[in-house]
Amino acid sequence: MVKKIVESLSNKLTKEFESGFSSVSIRRMRRFYEMYPIWSTVSTELSLAHFQELIRIERKEEREFYKAESIKSNWGCRELRRQINIKLYDRYLISPDKNLIIEDAKKGLIEKQPEELLKTPYIFEFAGLKENRNYLETDLEKALLSHLTEFLLELGRGFSFVASQQRIKIGSEYYYPDLVFYNRLAKCFVIIDLKIGKLTHQDIGQMQMYVNYYKKTQMIEGENEPIGILLCADKDDAVVEMTLGDEVKNVYASKYLTYLPSKEELIKIVKDEKELYELAKEEGEENE
Repeated sequence: MVKKIVESLSNKLTKEFESGFSSVSIRRMRRFYEMYPIWSTVSTELSLAHFQELIRIERKEEREFYKAESIKSNWGCRELRRQINIKLYDRYLISPDKNLIIEDAKKGLIEKQPEELLKTPYIFEFAGLKENRNYLETDLEKALLSHLTEFLLELGRGFSFVASQQRIKIGSEYYYPDLVFYNRLAKCFVIIDLKIGKLTHQDIGQMQMYVNYYKKTQMIEGENEPIGILLCADKDDAVVEMTLGDEVKNVYASKYLTYLPSKEELIKIVKDEKELYELAKEEGEENE
């Protein structure tokens, strides 16, 4: 019934106005009105192309999240579409302390806690390494730096690039963290190390050393403690948990993908990570 009405209306309007009133266009207009029946609630900071992407989203809270992020992060339509496709909303929901993310998005608040910066997983399809199965960590680092704009967008809001392979001296040895950023929203340094294989306890220990170094030598009054993020192709959550223990709260391990996974594959990844996070949270509450 609705289909016939739309087709009839399309024919009538096309005869009168010639263009712009195809059946597809009218269905989009109808959809737009269903999502935003009150014109005063429609943001003038976004284009029609943005709203064409937003009205495809069924869940209101998810739609509001992407609308708020588009405005805050100044996303173009192409970047908004990318973030929807790689399910940024769902990835944020399973990150640490994201229970209030929807309320924060509605209120226009920004992240204030360093641990809220984490995503699971990170999607680096823009790096162009999908077909290269034998890349090294240096290859991944170079690819990310050569696509720094896209990399910063994937990391999230507030990130500024500081250095690559920054030389630091601890004792009599020199060390080189892969990537160093500063996040102005969380007010802290973010140290990132890239691991192409499975994460080891040595990798975790080294990152904790980096975080301690930046805390003691770079942190100034008013800033939050630095955090370390280990981006790895694979990890054993039990090894991560036992290495860090209960006291370390500023070192995190997260997987990355160098390709854009299918919808089913990404849903499974997000679901598995969410189950692990909720299980860890329940165990933590039982131990208190």
